[in-house]
Amino acid sequence: MTETSSTPSTAGDAQEAPRGRLQRLMRYLPLVAPVLLWAVPGGVLLYTGQHWPLPVTLTGTGLFVLGLIGMPLAMARGHGRRQQDWAAIVGDTLLGSMWVLFTWSVLLGVLLRPALTVAGVGDGQDRARIVTWAVLGVTAVLLGWGYAEARRVPRVRRVDVELPRLGAGLDGTRVVLLTDTHYGPLDRARWSERVCERVNTLEADLVCHTGDIADGTAERRRAQAAPLGTVEATRARVYVTGNHEYYSEAQGWVDLMDELGWEPLRNRHVLLERGGDTLVVAGVDDVTAESSGLVGHGADLAEALDGADPGLPVLLLAHQPKFIDRAAAHGVDLQLSGHTHGGQIWPFHYLVRLDQPALAGLTHHGARTRLYTSRGTGFWGPPFRVFAPSEITLLVLRSAS
Repeated sequence: MTETSSTPSTAGDAQEAPRGRLQRLMRYLPLVAPVLLWAVPGGVLLYTGQHWPLPVTLTGTGLFVLGLIGMPLAMARGHGRRQQDWAAIVGDTLLGSMWVLFTWSVLLGVLLRPALTVAGVGDGQDRARIVTWAVLGVTAVLLGWGYAEARRVPRVRRVDVELPRLGAGLDGTRVVLLTDTHYGPLDRARWSERVCERVNTLEADLVCHTGDIADGTAERRRAQAAPLGTVEATRARVYVTGNHEYYSEAQGWVDLMDELGWEPLRNRHVLLERGGDTLVVAGVDDVTAESSGLVGHGADLAEALDGADPGLPVLLLAHQPKFIDRAAAHGVDLQLSGHTHGGQIWPFHYLVRLDQPALAGLTHHGARTRLYTSRGTGFWGPPFRVFAPSEITLLVLRSAS
């Protein structure tokens, strides 16, 4: 568990200045990133002293140019107005593959070649070709492993969370957290069934889904989401929207989850009673709802807690970890979030941390507020998880007594 504490405003301003510049720089990333993703590996693998035969160089160059043109087109067709699933699969797979190839082209290009030089291995051409084969080999292994990790049923991660205000009657309450299932172009209906079967072995009192159910409308992804209706909990199944719902007719997802027997917590709360003690379980819309244009959608924690006894402990569902500042200001005891995917494909987590205060796991904020950030149950876009495994989280709540 990590501690966060308030700092003087001058220090806060100093920290926010570079973050603001980085966020402005990130606006141009969609324009620059595709060029870098394809040009850097192409240069490292083909034009840094390998002296490949001309047909090899021309073929390799042609493939990189074709990818640079084809990947954005496939992603636009797959995720744009047409939303053609085959195009989304092609574009997303290319994106994830090139991210891994780019990463290891840079790392091995910078680290391995000097090491080979110091070790006196071969001449310049030999060393360049060793780097090329090493990059291709590492990339192939990581993509194969990452694909298997993305498609497997997530491991169960158990975390005991002590909440000082939790009554003794609620000690041992079992909360299962699902998030970021991201049902999408790759049909994962059977995977969804197996995830729900795994959840039902955990004997949960409360099951939570903190949003990003799918990429696509509820009508389009209904078959993949339908197994959520089989999830079992002794007290309640509750759900809040994520940012991806607001890209795909959010109200349709709220209605479908209600139809499947889940209770959408749209700026409202329910009470969980056990052993004579009570826990307030509240939820808010995702922060992106405020700019979605949907009437009645928007994160409002004050409304979510309206009417709740302020002396009772509060468990809050909020899709994005960065909602934690508002949660701490309201004295929430535990916030459950997703959104980050733990970075999903290393080292993307460095970019995630520019936008979110936590990447994964349990953190401590303010006087009493704890935040648990899940790495997510599914995956978004590229069907790979590299050094960021998915999870089904079992949180066992513990009282101080």
